[in-house]
Amino acid sequence: MKAAKMLLGLALVFTLVLVARADDKGKEKTVKGTITCGKCDLKLVKACHTVIKSGETVYWFDKASNKKYHKKICTTPMEGSVTGTVSEKDGKKYIMVDKVDFKE
Repeated sequence: MKAAKMLLGLALVFTLVLVARADDKGKEKTVKGTITCGKCDLKLVKACHTVIKSGETVYWFDKASNKKYHKKICTTPMEGSVTGTVSEKDGKKYIMVDKVDFKE
């Protein structure tokens, strides 16, 4: 009987975790950190790409926003925040940018 209760409790915990993770996908989020180049500054890729690094996490800008904001930050990383929808693919976090605020 104890084993059945324990299994039921574990099943409940896993269900709650899965529901919480599913609710987080597709939500708009504001990320604060350093907006910089994934190639020139972070040395993560072979071609320039706009990213925001928040702590140890790197969020890659979507294609249109990458081009739009890249010239300003390629050789001069800037502190700021990015608001957008976060997704994950192949172990990388991407942000579909709605708004970028640079600290000046």
